[in-house]
Amino acid sequence: MGNICARLKSKPPPQSSAKKRSSSRRERRLDDAAIREQAIAAAILFKQHQQQQQFDRSTSLRYPNGVSKKNNSNTLPRSSSSRARSLTDPLLQPHQLLNQGVNVDDLETNHIVLVHGGGFGAWCWYKSIALLEESGYKVAAIDLTGSGVSSFDTNIITSLSQYVKPLTDFLEKLPEGKKVILVGHDFGGACISYAMEMFPLKISKAVFVAAAMLTSGQSTLDIISQQAGSNDLMQQAQTFIYANGNDHPPTSFDMDKSLLRDLLFNQSPTKDIALASVSMRSVPFAPVLEKVSLSDLKYGSVRRFYIETLEDNAIPISLQENMVNANPPEKVFRLKGADHSPFFSKPQALHKLLVEISKIL
Repeated sequence: MGNICARLKSKPPPQSSAKKRSSSRRERRLDDAAIREQAIAAAILFKQHQQQQQFDRSTSLRYPNGVSKKNNSNTLPRSSSSRARSLTDPLLQPHQLLNQGVNVDDLETNHIVLVHGGGFGAWCWYKSIALLEESGYKVAAIDLTGSGVSSFDTNIITSLSQYVKPLTDFLEKLPEGKKVILVGHDFGGACISYAMEMFPLKISKAVFVAAAMLTSGQSTLDIISQQAGSNDLMQQAQTFIYANGNDHPPTSFDMDKSLLRDLLFNQSPTKDIALASVSMRSVPFAPVLEKVSLSDLKYGSVRRFYIETLEDNAIPISLQENMVNANPPEKVFRLKGADHSPFFSKPQALHKLLVEISKIL
């Protein structure tokens, strides 16, 4: 997401010709179909070859209170923000990383919901979907409003609730007594926080992957403004769109595709960067500005986990650490060698962490 307080570069509003809109819609349908075909083909190839890949020993774990903490269903809900945090960072060994004695079918929930970051879509999770489904999990990847294959114009999104509606609709339709594990990346962290406040009884755990983890009363802009002036690459990459005219606030922003590799995918395979370059959409600006209200009783009752990405050029590790310190989760994991998009750069290691978190009692 980066430093949006930086100098705003304007981009002309989209032309309003009916003929051009019709042509644009036809082109987008063709683009969306091609993107889906690319993602499906890539997922199939990945599933065929992933078992041959060597285990990626690139993860580490920190326990905020020094010891493993089991969830006691008889205790009252409490916010995790008061938990102490250890500075230790022990390296996990393969036999520790996966609780082989825990059966997926015996978990509180084996249903994982993946929520993308700003500009991304459900397509970015194709490797994670393949790996999790092969491990016996039920997986859903959500396209938020105006993202992925959603045809909604990002320039007319005016609130966080509108942006996350596909996620809240999904949770609202869950049967009584059913729970999911929410995984949010980047701006998806703010989105799952909003959902945790609305549906705490339907969420077993929340996992923030290089994500905005807000405290009550904060906006995502408040978080990313902490690195104002320190991320020149992000400033260069952002182009703001003023669909309502240059005398009004920006309605969305794009990322310069020539800078995507260095900013978001500096450790990712070339084929995944190519997929992202034809799939990423504009990021609606209003939800980034919105301050969220989070309570201990609701948001605070959901168990939170954070996965840090150590080679991240978009949300540097220093900013991730600031969020963790300000709002400590139950545990903090680290992905060594991961850029801002670990679902591309470290899919095996990310998968193993998600499985590990799902099996924490």
